Amino acid sequence: MPRRFRRRALSLTPLVDVIFLLLLFFMLTSTFVRHGEIELSAASGGVGGEVAAARFLRLGEGTLTLAGRAVAPGDLTELLAGERVLLSLADGVTAQRLIDVLAVLRGVPGLTLTVLR
Repeated sequence: MPRRFRRRALSLTPLVDVIFLLLLFFMLTSTFVRHGEIELSAASGGVGGEVAAARFLRLGEGTLTLAGRAVAPGDLTELLAGERVLLSLADGVTAQRLIDVLAVLRGVPGLTLTVLR
């Protein structure tokens, strides 16, 4: 008499083990650090009207000038408090250089900053 094939119940233990290992892998390889954010507003064309006085800040590779005069990044806090500033970038300015200056400008109280293209 032939033996009848009997199916065994499917075990979910290996599937649970794989899911647990995947969960553990993704938890250990993910970073939950929130990166710093810097808010920018770009200049845009618009209808002419009364414009508030603004200070012109030019950022070069190794230079920083305010209204044509060289300034140190540390002096910007006292020079620009409560001002409206237009920030212009020279050719060749790196993103890191821009971020460094924007980080200093973030601490200036009452500053309105517009980054020109």
